[in-house]
Amino acid sequence: MRILMICTEKLPVPPVLGGAIQTYISGILPYLSESHEITVLGVNADSLPDEEMIDGVHYVRIPGKVFEIYREGVISYLESNHFDLIHIFNRPRLVLPVRKVAPESKITLSMHNDMFKPDKIDLNEASAVIEEVTNIVTISNYIGEEIKRYFPQAADKVHTIYSGVDVERFLPGDHKDMQNIRNELRKKHGLEGKTVILFTGRLSNNKGVDRLVRALPELAKRFNNLALVIVGSKWFSQNDVSDYVAYIRALANRSPVPVITTGFVSPSEIQNWYAASDIFVCTSQWQEPLARVHYEAMAAGLPIVTTARGGNPEVIELNENGLVIENPDDPNEFADKITQILSNKSQMKKMGETGRQFALSKYTWDRVANQVLEVWEQSLQSSDVIEVEYHPETSKIIDIEKARDRKQRYENESSRSTHDKSRRSSRKTRRSTHYKSRRSSRKTRRTTHYKSRRSSRKTRRTTHYKSRRSSRKTRRITHYKNRRSIRRTRRTTHYKSRGSIRRTRREKYSKRYRESRYNRSNRKYRTGDRMTAVAARNPETVIKAINYRWRPY
Repeated sequence: MRILMICTEKLPVPPVLGGAIQTYISGILPYLSESHEITVLGVNADSLPDEEMIDGVHYVRIPGKVFEIYREGVISYLESNHFDLIHIFNRPRLVLPVRKVAPESKITLSMHNDMFKPDKIDLNEASAVIEEVTNIVTISNYIGEEIKRYFPQAADKVHTIYSGVDVERFLPGDHKDMQNIRNELRKKHGLEGKTVILFTGRLSNNKGVDRLVRALPELAKRFNNLALVIVGSKWFSQNDVSDYVAYIRALANRSPVPVITTGFVSPSEIQNWYAASDIFVCTSQWQEPLARVHYEAMAAGLPIVTTARGGNPEVIELNENGLVIENPDDPNEFADKITQILSNKSQMKKMGETGRQFALSKYTWDRVANQVLEVWEQSLQSSDVIEVEYHPETSKIIDIEKARDRKQRYENESSRSTHDKSRRSSRKTRRSTHYKSRRSSRKTRRTTHYKSRRSSRKTRRTTHYKSRRSSRKTRRITHYKNRRSIRRTRRTTHYKSRGSIRRTRREKYSKRYRESRYNRSNRKYRTGDRMTAVAARNPETVIKAINYRWRPY
């Protein structure tokens, strides 16, 4: 049968850049491809071709680091390729688009994170997804219980299949194939003669490695020759220095215990650090589904200290293969649990050996592949395929098959009474008349209201402008009347004044010439007089001449 496995858009397959889901797929593919024709659809990468065949598995890679773009690529690929079963990993939002283009294929969903939370997916869409898939595979009971808590109808479809590990690649440090690697790595980093505590994972606050570093001062008081190795980076394959990474390095520089930070280590070399270490510590602060580093530590024969977060405690049997910290935020509790293991060397060795046995008996890839095959067989035998349509813009789901059934039943019902039909008709008529009357009444009131408003506005506007024009005209007339009156008054006053002045001057000068021109004391004429000395002998002649010359107008 033709099987399509759809990976997430975050990292490519094979896991050249790491990733728990990518490692999971690569681990089970050799066993699944023996009985089925497998195609793996994933995101592209610079170091990988867009399409290739590896050990009988067809790899197809499409662009899309963003989910919406990746989804379009998946749909486009399925439009031209048919598969009997489609296995979608950790992306429930792909189920309905895939069903739309592949209505005959069975769909199985694997959940590696809590992607059914309300902040991850619309509740209506999630309900449709659960109805659509034949089975839901989870990597821990924690994830399965969370799904059933939100959607009880999913209880019969949820199956827990724990992840696995390559027990031939992850070996204890005292294994003959790993002894030289262990010694060389410890010598290279100055770890000879030291008890090495190992942390592997992303360097982020929810992974909580800072709590382990802050526990080192207390551990240094209890033990000599300790060392901590931190393997990982901010994100897969990225060695950028974030604020949290800088914080870890600052804590490490002040620590009394040597701290080695390796940065990103390739998945093909990560097993060497497990072999070089003596105890493994998981410091997760968030509700982690189940970190796969637990499987790797068990396969490498290391005792484990982990946190009671999410599904992590599910693979730990207390005092058998490790211990569980109930309060992960307390560095002192990390120090106490690590002390409990390191202070008893025989128990420490026994825990490591027990963890190795657990890995060999419970967590191998062939065991995981067999359980996945059982789920596939169950899915292929199922016949309850439901055709649905989901409209994200309205968050409505239409079950097409149920809608068809309802329509068919409605059409086949021929025994409906005339009374019922009449009642429906009467109701419809009354309802129609009622709504028409309401609409007409509303329209009439609206029309009257707007007409009244327009008329009132027009009246007020007309009165306003008339008043303004009248006021302006009155002010203008009064202004010009005042100006003319003022000008006339000034002009009259001016001319009167001028005439009075001229008259006064004329009278003044006439009198002076008549009475004062002649100097009776010495009988001489003033300077400027035009009378001759002959005329001076006859004064009456001079007076007559003056009166004639200066008579008023």
